[in-house]
Amino acid sequence: MAAAQGRLSDGAGGMDEAKDTEKDRREADTAPLPFRAAVDALKAARLRPQIEVEPTPPPKRLAPFTYALEAAVVDGEQDLADGRLVLLHDPAGHDAWQGTFRLVTLVRAELEPEMAADPLLPEVCWSWLTGALQTRGLTYGEPSGTVTRASSHYFGGLSARPAASQIEIRASWTPREGLGGVPDTAAHLASWCDLLAQVAGLPPAGPGDASVVTLPQRRGPQSR
Repeated sequence: MAAAQGRLSDGAGGMDEAKDTEKDRREADTAPLPFRAAVDALKAARLRPQIEVEPTPPPKRLAPFTYALEAAVVDGEQDLADGRLVLLHDPAGHDAWQGTFRLVTLVRAELEPEMAADPLLPEVCWSWLTGALQTRGLTYGEPSGTVTRASSHYFGGLSARPAASQIEIRASWTPREGLGGVPDTAAHLASWCDLLAQVAGLPPAGPGDASVVTLPQRRGPQSR
């Protein structure tokens, strides 16, 4: 697959971002212990170095407690794929989730022309998600989502540009809760990164791969 265009956020900040960060810290201090443990596991996860991950402001209206990460698969100066993973928690439970936690994701990448023409591409991309979870032995419930394939053709003053296609995977699932009502969010994050890598065309990382690194809290300025 070719490079994904742009990032999911523009990095704009300022006083509003500082206020939101302080508010998020206060909310994190008062969050239920299972949610705090789940977030701590995400922060301590070990990931492939080709995948750059950092916290991003989460949506506030989907659940009482939320945490979000955004990621990009990087090859030199090129972003091969990008995505966002959101952890939702409702201590009272949610009928549609069949649990108290929910993971929601968006993954996208540009496609090579021959891959974009494959009629089975949506089914294959969905199988990459479920396969990534199953490969790591994770149990989950209530999966749902969409796979969207879009093509752009350019005309007039833009006619010199080649046609471009993009795949977008939107999905959500309920991670099974373990001891203390806490799901194995680190393993789910690793599976999600496996999906990102596969969408980007990277080879799979084997268990115990020495190239796997700990999730950074905040990456520095990027040259891209």
